[in-house]
Amino acid sequence: MQAVGDSAVKVNFTGRVTPELNTAIQSFCHKLEQVLIDGVIEWVPAFDSVTIYYQPQKLVYKEITEKINDLFEMPAVQNERSSRTIQVPVLYGGLYAPDLERVAEYNGLNVNDVIRIHQEKEYLVYMLGFLPGFPYLGGLDKRIATPRLEEPRAKTFAGAVGIAHEQTGIYPVESPGGWNIIGKTPLELFDQDKFLFRLGDHIQFYSVEENVFAQIKEQIRNDTFKMIITEG
Repeated sequence: MQAVGDSAVKVNFTGRVTPELNTAIQSFCHKLEQVLIDGVIEWVPAFDSVTIYYQPQKLVYKEITEKINDLFEMPAVQNERSSRTIQVPVLYGGLYAPDLERVAEYNGLNVNDVIRIHQEKEYLVYMLGFLPGFPYLGGLDKRIATPRLEEPRAKTFAGAVGIAHEQTGIYPVESPGGWNIIGKTPLELFDQDKFLFRLGDHIQFYSVEENVFAQIKEQIRNDTFKMIITEG
């Protein structure tokens, strides 16, 4: 553990970033939910750590670290949240895929190969950040892994589906960004009340044509779109 200023502590987990490590982080966060340490404001899970923010007027560093150590001594508690697999539609190519050819050329593939390979995997949500609701997804096939852009764009549109090294992700809002953009989802990942994804979810991308993309956008506006979510 290490202090982060005077109101946060970072709990580091050892080991490679794997689904098993992600499960351990989820379990730890669930203990935090169950115990509700007085003075703890929130916690932010990452790939291999959890940062816990607390009120220094209620807790000092020694106290919070002792309480965290107690959590590790606790037996695992049942997580009432079942795992979810969420189907995410994507319009690949065209105006919404300025870097699709770059990804294909870098990996010695054609664009159809990139689109097919990107849809084949089921991706694990390891963490949410750097934008509200931005899912960092593990499990990208190495055949389409591609370095970030050397010069980030000033604007990347909301819903952009991108690749950076061996990760894929979705921009929830318009933002500067350096990921290779290969498509766009019509889904809205973030609003003021909730995020679409949560830690531990699985995501499966599927390709849609422009007419279906437009239909989904209209259904979302009318609040009639039905997400495809499999529990368990």
